[in-house]
Amino acid sequence: MKIIYKHFSFGCIIFLISFYSVTFAQQPEKKINKEIIERAEKIIALEFTDAERDSMQDALNEQLSNYLNIHKVKIDNSIPPAIMFNPIPVGFKFDQTQKPIRFGNYSHTKVPKNIDDLAYYSIGELAHLIKTKKITSTQLTKFYIERFKKYSLQLRNAITLTEERAIASAKKADEEIAKGKYKGLLHGIPYGVKDLFSTKRYKTTWGAEPYKEQLIDEDATVIQKLEEAGAVLVAKLSMGALARGDYWFGGMTRNPWDTTKGSSGSSAGSASAVSAGLLPFALGTETRGSVISPATVCGVTGLRPTYGRVSRTGAMALSWSMDKVGVLTRNAEDAAIVFNSIYGPDGKDQSVYDLPFNYSPKIDFKKLRIGFLKGDFDKSYPFHTNDSLTLKKLEELGAVLIPIELPNTAARDIGFILTAESAAAFDELTRTNQDDLLLRQTKNSWPNSFRASRFIPAVEYINANRIRYMLIQEMKKIFEKVDLYISPSWQGINLALTNLTGHPAVVVPNGFLKNGTPTSITFMGNLFDEGRLIAVAKAFQEATDHHKKYPKLD
Repeated sequence: MKIIYKHFSFGCIIFLISFYSVTFAQQPEKKINKEIIERAEKIIALEFTDAERDSMQDALNEQLSNYLNIHKVKIDNSIPPAIMFNPIPVGFKFDQTQKPIRFGNYSHTKVPKNIDDLAYYSIGELAHLIKTKKITSTQLTKFYIERFKKYSLQLRNAITLTEERAIASAKKADEEIAKGKYKGLLHGIPYGVKDLFSTKRYKTTWGAEPYKEQLIDEDATVIQKLEEAGAVLVAKLSMGALARGDYWFGGMTRNPWDTTKGSSGSSAGSASAVSAGLLPFALGTETRGSVISPATVCGVTGLRPTYGRVSRTGAMALSWSMDKVGVLTRNAEDAAIVFNSIYGPDGKDQSVYDLPFNYSPKIDFKKLRIGFLKGDFDKSYPFHTNDSLTLKKLEELGAVLIPIELPNTAARDIGFILTAESAAAFDELTRTNQDDLLLRQTKNSWPNSFRASRFIPAVEYINANRIRYMLIQEMKKIFEKVDLYISPSWQGINLALTNLTGHPAVVVPNGFLKNGTPTSITFMGNLFDEGRLIAVAKAFQEATDHHKKYPKLD
């Protein structure tokens, strides 16, 4: 050492000290060490050796640096990820032929002696009165606006009345109809939207405190399409904050059948308003039950279309691979009327397929293969009696019910696909602690879910979607055996599973519980087969009267 040391000059020593000082100073501080990795292993159900932990430190710290840089990029909620969900199973064949759309005959419709009865008229009935000039769109619009002013405070189902816009649209519709320019069954018909659809000049609050003053000054695609059809936007309706439940910054949206109870969610105000006769139809969205559940609780008809059927441009994103725009109406054919105007691509939402919608109100049950989830229907659950009567009624109509079972390949376990995507959609809300402003702060509310979802490994998220692919292929096998099937609305895994696979559903009232609140049954269809699905639901409704019963409001 002494010989070597003699060959080093004082200057060389100073250089080496300076070099290593600068080098170490430039290295980022290691925030993730072996101890942190060991503790984190418990979250992801893995165990590494000490040597493996040591080797991972540099990579994890580099990733952490990447995350911090990503956080500096402003990513609006409207920006989708550059990966898209595909609900189409291998070998699936599309119907490419658009056939003429036929709706029922409403020529028997008359203006009621008690004008308040208009509140529960269907779209088809109201359309006939407007077309034949028995009432005007302006009269009808003012009628519904007054009902909102009378009942919405009690029901807490409206966030914003778009009164000025509504009156202007109604007058325009009346002028067009007077000149013989009738656009169709939605011309002059008032409606409302869940307050996650953007609208010109009116706030879009997403039902959440941090966004109470948010103005997205453009109409969502579905609103543009309804405007082109001549429909009249009357209200932005309440929704569970950020599309969960029925609590928003104005409190809990009420169920018109029992105003001490909530209306379920998250399309809470849409279901409540239609149920209470404040509107003939409303738009909602469903990610994992947000149309079917409030439709059930409020006793209305709900259509959840196939994933990729309706553009979500201008709608709040919760889960890019699961969000679906739906419709809440008085009856099944009303859902077909609205869907006929909103489905199809807009050139913006790249997840939307350009495929026909074929609907005819006539159906022959004897020519259909109708399945039913026998294992679920055989269980004891609150809706069991009414569901059994529904199956019996379908058999009376000529249906031969085929028992089937759903695939159960971890369908419930991969539900965190939704929470992973929702945490990404509201990443900034979590990082800035603005989530503390949300009304609901329970373990089952979004703030806690967003935080917990930060710990979902990317590997598990991707593998969950691989299992989802497997489920999609299994569902194809079911629809090789049946044309559609019947499911309990809440019992079993159907609701969770089919929201993952993207299949369409129609939910309709099928009776009441002893406490006077409604029950429902769910009709499930093959991908893009909404027309046949709605026609079957309509046939059931024509043979029953559950959808014609309405809550009594004080």
